[in-house]
Amino acid sequence: MSSNVRILLWVAAGLVACTADAVGPLERFGASVPTGNAISAADVVRNPATMRDKTIIVEGIVRKVCQRKGCWMEVAASKDPDADGCRVTFENYGFFVPTNAIGAAARVHGTVVVTTLAAGHVAHLEAEGAHFSNKRADGSASEVGIVASGVEIRR
Repeated sequence: MSSNVRILLWVAAGLVACTADAVGPLERFGASVPTGNAISAADVVRNPATMRDKTIIVEGIVRKVCQRKGCWMEVAASKDPDADGCRVTFENYGFFVPTNAIGAAARVHGTVVVTTLAAGHVAHLEAEGAHFSNKRADGSASEVGIVASGVEIRR
């Protein structure tokens, strides 16, 4: 199946709110992402208890990327800052994504993690562009994320 057809199928399935400009070449980072059904980033965030510690394929739109070096990205159902999304980090800090990947369609293979981030780590991530809507009074925050072994993006 051609990658252009795959993007159209993602859109037809309602998994990715893909824009017409996301038809460029497929970029791969880390290990290969398996073919098969994917889960939306919003479903991961809405069901963390059932997803925790499971290795899955997630699809969404890259909403944010670490602007220092691309060491994390945020994937959501849309670019809307209020849409449910999750932060994706990269297994063993083994690869990064381009800092200009915002708006790209993403397919991520990785393990779902649910963590509590200390105030200092939250502040560090916020300095890189992250936003935490559930930040506690002490500066810490809970987070549903994905530790990715592989990422595919298409702009």
